[in-house]
Amino acid sequence: MSITLNSDMGEAFGIHTFGNDTALLDYVDTINVACGMHSGDPSTIAHTVTAALDADVTVGAHPGLPDPVGFGRREMMLTADEIRDLIRYQVGALTAFLDAVGAPLHHIKPHGALYGMLSRSEELMESACDVAEQYGVPILGLPHTAHQRVADRRGVEFVAEFYVDLDYNDDGTIIVNRTAAPHDLVHIEAKARRALVDGKTISIHGTEIDVTVESLCIHSDLHNAPDVAARLRTMVDQHAGNT
Repeated sequence: MSITLNSDMGEAFGIHTFGNDTALLDYVDTINVACGMHSGDPSTIAHTVTAALDADVTVGAHPGLPDPVGFGRREMMLTADEIRDLIRYQVGALTAFLDAVGAPLHHIKPHGALYGMLSRSEELMESACDVAEQYGVPILGLPHTAHQRVADRRGVEFVAEFYVDLDYNDDGTIIVNRTAAPHDLVHIEAKARRALVDGKTISIHGTEIDVTVESLCIHSDLHNAPDVAARLRTMVDQHAGNT
């Protein structure tokens, strides 16, 4: 499998926008589009889908918790049924926009706190797999967590992500920050290279952990996201040429 670059996009409400969506489309292979709960109004969804297709970039759903004030980065107490309904509702919304322009849904990648909740709870991850099965698409997630365990058990295609701009816990889960912190390009490049070449990264406590990299994620709200994406694009292309 070739390694891809992915980025979360369409995370805006009307005139309230942030991120580097347009610039990042020059570097990424696929995007995860906010579907209206943590962010993403109808016109933003439509515009993001069109921009991605014009750039020959595939489109996946990025469903989040219904918490726009906290940008979907605060956990909520929800049942497995509620999680399933939330994901199905949002994926259905994005799929309607894709259907309108004759484009397929490429994958599902949960957002923020929802992503973290699913990485720790197999019961909740079952709900996400229900929707992935319904649409016949892969799920992007963290390897060696409930994301992969449940997807593998259910026969849902799983794409292992690595985050160059987030810290990891000792158990391989990520630390979701409320806001994006600045990152040094040299540090990010070294972190990505070690993950790609050695399949390793260092947790926030200094523990070496195993990682699998099938897709690298870069967050569009990093202040230097285009520079980071350009470095990663070069690295991924060079890695593909050497393997």
